[in-house]
Amino acid sequence: MVQAYILVQTEVGKAAAVASQIGELPGVLSAEDVTGPYDVIVRAEADDVDELGRLVVARVQNVNGITRTLTCPVVKLG
Repeated sequence: MVQAYILVQTEVGKAAAVASQIGELPGVLSAEDVTGPYDVIVRAEADDVDELGRLVVARVQNVNGITRTLTCPVVKLG
């Protein structure tokens, strides 16, 4: 199992709607509105890196109102 944080920038005023839509996608554990350089932070999981990539590109990035994403896979360092 691979987990990642997906940092999302949205169009002005779209963060709540984007978080709500992303939160309903299969593989998404949570989607929260935040302040700062990103508007939404998503926690997602998939069986492998390829499936994670498909989740981000085919599902998350297709949500209306998103301008940019940054995917940060979770690693175990110790």
